[in-house]
Amino acid sequence: MDETEFWELVDASREAAEGDPEEQADLLVERLLGLDPDSVLDFARHFESRYNRAYRWDLWGAAWLLLDGASDDAFDFFRCWLIGQGREVFEGALHGDPDSLADLLDDFDEEIDGDGEELGYAADEAYEQLTGNVAPDLGIPPAPAEPEGTPVDFENESALAERYPRLWQRFKE
Repeated sequence: MDETEFWELVDASREAAEGDPEEQADLLVERLLGLDPDSVLDFARHFESRYNRAYRWDLWGAAWLLLDGASDDAFDFFRCWLIGQGREVFEGALHGDPDSLADLLDDFDEEIDGDGEELGYAADEAYEQLTGNVAPDLGIPPAPAEPEGTPVDFENESALAERYPRLWQRFKE
């Protein structure tokens, strides 16, 4: 599975779920069950490598504003959700600037958006259903021990407003 196929699966499941992350995870498992186990592992590698790339302080700051606070677990689930938003949103937040999420996200409902925990398990669930076995080690480098970049002071509202002016204006004012 190449990167384009990975994003096509993510996009198709998100569109069919009409943006509901839990429904998206269920639909993704269904779609993955139509693939062979090696392709499911390829999908898992693509997902996990993006999940690890998103372990960044600047993105955590954006999640903090969007979610009105973000613990370690909440940030983990946010990164899964962000991948689930598709290539344009994910790459825009990572390669552009996390503050661009203010423009990239059409709607954001704090009750359902921002938590893609189940998306993070979709490939594992599909692999186990297909093979009866737990997915093996993916053979990709582990996530860094600490987020990449310069730490963000989540408690300093003026620093957050300065660092993320568009997110601050849209979600905090």
